Amino acid sequence: MRLTECFQRWLFRVARDEQLPIVLSQRRIFIVPTPGGILFAVVLAVMLIGAINYNLSLGHALIFLLAGLGLVAMVHTFHNLFGLRLTPGRVQPTFAGDLAHFPLELENVRRQSRRALEFSFRDQPMVTFDLAAESRATVAIPWATQRRGRVDPGRVTLATRYPLGLLRAWSYPYPPFSCVVYPRPIRTPLPPPSPGAQTDHHHGDSGQEDFAGLRPRQISDPTRHIAWKAVARRSDEQVLLVKQFSGGASDELWLDWSLTPVDRGEEDRLSILAGWILAADEQQARYGLRLPGQHIAPSQGNTHRASCLQALALYGESRPTGGH
Repeated sequence: MRLTECFQRWLFRVARDEQLPIVLSQRRIFIVPTPGGILFAVVLAVMLIGAINYNLSLGHALIFLLAGLGLVAMVHTFHNLFGLRLTPGRVQPTFAGDLAHFPLELENVRRQSRRALEFSFRDQPMVTFDLAAESRATVAIPWATQRRGRVDPGRVTLATRYPLGLLRAWSYPYPPFSCVVYPRPIRTPLPPPSPGAQTDHHHGDSGQEDFAGLRPRQISDPTRHIAWKAVARRSDEQVLLVKQFSGGASDELWLDWSLTPVDRGEEDRLSILAGWILAADEQQARYGLRLPGQHIAPSQGNTHRASCLQALALYGESRPTGGH
């Protein structure tokens, strides 16, 4: 096994494919018989021995016909990959434990379609794809994430057994893929607003905000936002309601590393912070993030959410993980 890995490292010692699109030339395509192809060749050999032994002319004709069919299949299997153009797409971040999808744009400049193309990363699920003639399409190659960080999935295994399954042609392109994997979120109650944030709320109540409705109270909501009149009208219910505002300052929280349980491990503390970020974003609150040696000022929106989650994903990371 170690000898095989050393051979593969020597054979594929070329670094990433920086020149795009990646074109599969004949030097990048390998082809070998499948188990079915080997059995096919053995049967032909036995039939040939029998035809020679009994001097069967029709037997010779059948054997040469089948052998020619195998050679034609080899050419078609090779050309199913030859000349294919590959361009990596933008990878969307995901959470640890979920599937990351690496988009690969395929371009077929030939007038023949390409059938039964198989895409996979090492030890990962495989995707089968058909590409029409003179067309472009995008295939999403899955990768099962296990931990946070920046993931380099390594080389793509692109293979085909089309048309007869007697031979397998494959190539190992290495597109410049990279994916940010966020910590798996752990849902816990949000921490209370900091004293500075409460001052901002007070200014927001002075008329700079528009009333947007009511929602169930969370632990982090200040008591002065409770809609006492609405609660009195619904005295039969045990849920407190708070006023929700828009157009001005909103709830502002500091999601601080020091507020996470000290008896939990580093990964669990990062996961708790990730859960807080999601909860604060769902409540449309203004929130900031404090990590040892790093802080992100309070804000809100999808861009701010992505920045905070990426800070958690790359916390303490100095180099990519997960590559081959």
